[in-house]
Amino acid sequence: MPIESDLASRPIPRPARGDNVRLVRKLFSDPPVALDEITANYGPICALGAGPVSVVVIGGPELIQQLFATPVESFRWAHKFNVIGLRFVIGRTSMIVSDGADHDRRRAPAQPAFARRRLNDWIPTILDRTDAAIDRLFAELPGDGATVDMYPIGRRLILGITLQAFFGDRFAARVDEIGDLYVRPQRFIEAPAVKQLPHPVPFTFRAKVREDRRTIDRIIDDEIAVRRRGAPADAPDVLDAYLGSGLSDTEIRDQVRSLIGAGYDTTAATFAWMMLRAAQAPDVWARLRAEADDVLGPIDQQQPANHDAATLTSLVFAGRVVREALRLHPAGLIGVRAAGVDVRLGDHVVRRGALIAWSPYLAGRDPASWVEPLRFNPDRFADLTTGQKMLTDQAWLPFGRGPHSCLGFALAQMELTLIVARLAQRLDLTTGISDLPRPVGLVVNRPEGGARLCVTRRVGE
Repeated sequence: MPIESDLASRPIPRPARGDNVRLVRKLFSDPPVALDEITANYGPICALGAGPVSVVVIGGPELIQQLFATPVESFRWAHKFNVIGLRFVIGRTSMIVSDGADHDRRRAPAQPAFARRRLNDWIPTILDRTDAAIDRLFAELPGDGATVDMYPIGRRLILGITLQAFFGDRFAARVDEIGDLYVRPQRFIEAPAVKQLPHPVPFTFRAKVREDRRTIDRIIDDEIAVRRRGAPADAPDVLDAYLGSGLSDTEIRDQVRSLIGAGYDTTAATFAWMMLRAAQAPDVWARLRAEADDVLGPIDQQQPANHDAATLTSLVFAGRVVREALRLHPAGLIGVRAAGVDVRLGDHVVRRGALIAWSPYLAGRDPASWVEPLRFNPDRFADLTTGQKMLTDQAWLPFGRGPHSCLGFALAQMELTLIVARLAQRLDLTTGISDLPRPVGLVVNRPEGGARLCVTRRVGE
């Protein structure tokens, strides 16, 4: 509801005109650098731009929590910055760019697939597919000690898990084809806005993305046709739920396309950062291996089918490694909401029409919430007091909160925990550099140049 006019408010800190223009440009071209400068110079909230391009950047955990506590009806997700590129890639009816009842109706059929009980059934599959990815890596290695980019390996592995878990074996069998078809669209949504503008010109970047999308739609339509002819998946999955939901075929295609893209690219980016961080800390890799040996059993006696929810719960240190990687390197550096009404945050009022860019990246590095915030330290999540747990819960926001939070957050954490545990059992990873790659991408935060690491078989493999 609108803010009462008689409530006092303080102006939101705003850079001078020259710095304002520079920071707006920097936010879209080099977002981590811009975000670091904004919070260092202007504090937990800062207003950028003007008129139709008004952006309020929020990095303070307390203010972000107030934002999440504001009624969802106060915001619009179909805002001007995702209409041009994102909507073109994922579809006009995708839940990601939907509001209100349309969003709820399009999200609801997929929700049961992300229940913890359903996810636990996929633990053996995740371990199986991880072993297959490692075997494939070994077969392609020119020799022990070779430098390998682990990022595409993680992308293919996580995409295969996503396809099999939610859309069945026929989709999973086309993992390489579908992965290739998502490369250009993923690059497109990261491109400058001028390159995303609608036009009918053939043979351009946008035209090629359109053709990729049409090919993806044909794959989805083929599977829909097979199921409607009476050939269901091995077990009811997300696509079955959508086919029985009453949504139109256009809506179903848009949800499937969105779930695939959002379900693997973000998790794969976190995987790459996690590999880099763990490889730079030999003690972390050694502890991951010792825990995995204890929980998963000796390598020569592996039986993934025997593992269940208790296995995941027992991988305590691996879970902390995942949590710490997500704190420092959330898949999205900012989440954007358009204010549909005036919104009060602390002593400030964000005016209707402004874009609110809340940042899990800044919250995860907030010095008031984290001791040595830039240090990779999985043990920071161990043995927390009640007060410490409240602070960390408030500032750890890689998946957002509320009705529009990431649908697949539990799956992503489960995948990463099991994958890193199994990799630690079977691989030695080292890096010859102490510096991390430069982060790139506003929509998906990934390491520039991937995750290039020296890979050696574990002795006895």
